[in-house]
Amino acid sequence: MNESAATLHRVLPADDAQRAELHNELHARPPASIRLPALIVFVAVLNEGVSREQECEHLRRLPGQDALTPEQLRGNFLRLRFKDHTLKWERHTEFTRYSIVQPLPEGVGLGAQDPELLSALITPPDWLAGIPGRTVAAIKLVMLQATLPEPTHAAQAALMQQAQQWLGSRTLIASQLGGGHSWALTDLQLRPSGFERMLVIAPPGTSETRAGRISQRLFEIETYRLMALRGLPVAKALGPTLGQAEAQLAGITAQLEHKSTSEQELLDQLVSLAARVERATAEHTYRFSATRAYDALVTQRIAELREKPIPGTQTLGEFLQRRLSPAMATVAASAQRLTSLSERISRTSALLRTRVDIVTEAQNQQLLEKLTRGQEMQLHLQATVEGLSIAAISYYVISLLLYIAKGAKAAGLPIHPEMAAAALVPLVLWTVWRTTRRIHAKLGAGHGKG
Repeated sequence: MNESAATLHRVLPADDAQRAELHNELHARPPASIRLPALIVFVAVLNEGVSREQECEHLRRLPGQDALTPEQLRGNFLRLRFKDHTLKWERHTEFTRYSIVQPLPEGVGLGAQDPELLSALITPPDWLAGIPGRTVAAIKLVMLQATLPEPTHAAQAALMQQAQQWLGSRTLIASQLGGGHSWALTDLQLRPSGFERMLVIAPPGTSETRAGRISQRLFEIETYRLMALRGLPVAKALGPTLGQAEAQLAGITAQLEHKSTSEQELLDQLVSLAARVERATAEHTYRFSATRAYDALVTQRIAELREKPIPGTQTLGEFLQRRLSPAMATVAASAQRLTSLSERISRTSALLRTRVDIVTEAQNQQLLEKLTRGQEMQLHLQATVEGLSIAAISYYVISLLLYIAKGAKAAGLPIHPEMAAAALVPLVLWTVWRTTRRIHAKLGAGHGKG
């Protein structure tokens, strides 16, 4: 028996604020259901600087979509259904995809000779050209129903000949999909119109959902491939900068080793180099990370095709991996060089700090020795001054005693002032010296307690 929402509300704790959004993410971009035969026109554009409001305004130009609002685009997915076709809008982090699914026009089936397809497009004239953004992928995919040949070379070659005529004189790339359920053929070449062309041949009875999944995987492979390759020009442009930075770091390390340059000059060079490397890291790390992510998606989608080869042709996965792998290796190598360079600069900075610390320690040792010598000289000077002070104090005390003796003599006492003062000199000197020692002893005891 179905449980009502009220019952669930009473039984379960309160929902996390993001529970419904995260749960429904699985169903956010369902594949289309495509009735064969069909023509699907796919366009992916970079959406940097393009808002949902701008995309909504462009979608309003379609017949009957005047009431479309930006709120309807908040989920990053929208399928518009018309009388004889559908249009799917999907917004991703860096690009937005538009897919138009319509019945296959007359005269463009398997027997046609490189047929022209854009004139049969149902959308209004110039609507595609007005899509906000910059084109990154554009594909015309025709999906046909036909009996697949027996797994013999002659039968398969006959169908390949028909596909070759339909796609033109270019070299074909073809695969049996789903372990042999259907065929996918393309040349991955840009036509003068800016579109690539793909052909899918499926047996009668192919379900609409299977056809939708096939088309979605083919579109995703090509879109993610092109997005992954956006890291290649960045890696190539970064190469000379990395080479110069590595050479400069090697020069700084050599100067550090031979002690031919002052620490301040080395520090200035190292700080400048580190700033340039960190700037390059900040500017390009996202692109390199995105390239790895897109490449992983391409590999995953190719695996989902479950390809089988057709004699005499390369499979789609084999063709893409052979040509995509070197580019991805170049991007990965540049990213690794950038990371390694940053780490080496950090190690060189640590070495320079060690050298500065050693120099600073030596300077501190020299300063301490100078202070010690200064203190010793100060002690000697203090002892000298102290001796002079004892003599001066004793001189003043004896002078006072002499005046006292002279006063006593003038008062009539039988005293010889000079002889009395001379006799008291040793006693006065000892008394002053002893008093000075006691003062030093008390000061020393006070510092020890502190």
